Amino acid sequence: MITTSASSMLLTAPAEPAGGVAGWAADVMGAIGAPGAGLTNLVDTVLPFVPSEVILPIAGFAAGQGRFSLPTVIIWTTLGSVVGSWIVYAAGALLGRDRTRALAARVPFVSPHEIDRAEAWFERHGRAAVLLARMVPVVRSLISVPAGIQRMSLTAFTAMTALGSLVWNTVFVLLGYWLGGNWQLVEEYGGWVSKAVVALAVLAVARWFLVRLRRRPSARHRG
Repeated sequence: MITTSASSMLLTAPAEPAGGVAGWAADVMGAIGAPGAGLTNLVDTVLPFVPSEVILPIAGFAAGQGRFSLPTVIIWTTLGSVVGSWIVYAAGALLGRDRTRALAARVPFVSPHEIDRAEAWFERHGRAAVLLARMVPVVRSLISVPAGIQRMSLTAFTAMTALGSLVWNTVFVLLGYWLGGNWQLVEEYGGWVSKAVVALAVLAVARWFLVRLRRRPSARHRG
């Protein structure tokens, strides 16, 4: 376990973070050791705006400095991902189908039929969706919501979440481990990937609304 006094030594990269997410993650890991990597990754899973692309390389770098073992970091970060996903899953389960449909009915251009189609799609592809989404920035946190709404088998959900998280966490932890003092390169390029995913999502939503806007006049004309 790393002592609190060692937290300032956790990162010896040329540009040591003085605050922000990176500084917070380093402080947590410095205070409670490898479990801190799991705790920070749990927070990342529950709150999508806390990027694992920053947290995981720091954990890998700390392992490279001998603060704790590499397998231990990967196990703890994956455990944190699973527990965090359970929390988001529970939120989706509490929301439920009825509340989801009621909320959707208040959203312009969204019909209950489209909600039914989304539910049917998730029932057919839910396991693959959870597995793959755990390896996509931003989406990796949000995918647990529809899984909870659909009351996906918790065993299957946990297995797919653990497997996808294991792959994602291992890649970013190893990058931090191998890059050493240059771990911030992972943060830089990972941040660009996250922004690209968000931009694509915004474009997809905008396109969806444009299609609905174009259909509405023609539907009124037929009526």
